[in-house]
Amino acid sequence: MTLDAVVILIKKILDVLLVWMALYFILKNLRQNMKMVLLFKGILIIVVLKLISDQLDLVTIGYLLDYIITWGPLALIVIFQPEIRNVLEYLGRSKLLGKHKMLTVDEREKMVYELANALEYMGKARIGSLTVIERDNGLTEYIEKSKKIYADISSDLLISIFFPNNPLHDGGVIIQGNKVTSAGAVFPTSDNLRISKRLGTRHRAALGISEASDCIAIVSSEETGRLSIAMGGKLYYNLSLDELKLMLLEELRPKKSMLLEEGGEENEEE
Repeated sequence: MTLDAVVILIKKILDVLLVWMALYFILKNLRQNMKMVLLFKGILIIVVLKLISDQLDLVTIGYLLDYIITWGPLALIVIFQPEIRNVLEYLGRSKLLGKHKMLTVDEREKMVYELANALEYMGKARIGSLTVIERDNGLTEYIEKSKKIYADISSDLLISIFFPNNPLHDGGVIIQGNKVTSAGAVFPTSDNLRISKRLGTRHRAALGISEASDCIAIVSSEETGRLSIAMGGKLYYNLSLDELKLMLLEELRPKKSMLLEEGGEENEEE
């Protein structure tokens, strides 16, 4: 095999890989967005109708479908401009190594311990809260519009932020690594039509930010005291404190391939 043939083969493999990566990204985000699901179903229906009209030689419906296919992409860009912008922002916010992956085992466990203590207290006292932990996708745009704090995470700090009548208690807290970066953050609420009507604004905001990024959003309900976690557009409702701690430790644990030192944290966590 000549060098030119090898280069051509590598280009073809790279071409196929890029297509598969694009498809994976589209399908991964498709299931998290109800509007995109409906759009996908509509496109499938149009394609099926076009195939049927071509086979049966239906002139009128074929003409209308040709018109839709010709001008449809432009209309979709206008209608779904917010969703397209969100996808591009999602790509721009992606980072190779999130701050949570830089924490040692002790730092990560202390962070979860302090957070769990605060949530336990707020759950029993029926104090509503929304705490968002940044992972690989940056939350800079929400931090910039909120009150900067940048303090070591502690249960007392979190409780004081969400305590009733505190000016910042209605917003959300953003955590980067083991630091409370900001408070009073406002997040987009989810427009998923399958969300239960019983869920309030905090739960919808937790779902909304989990749809827009790969963060972990934790909610304590003001009405019931129940604890919930939103990740990847899914809400894990009414978790026990032990379930919540185990889930946080697992989700914040870096993958073995991302560890910076071989035999360091990897041996400690096994």
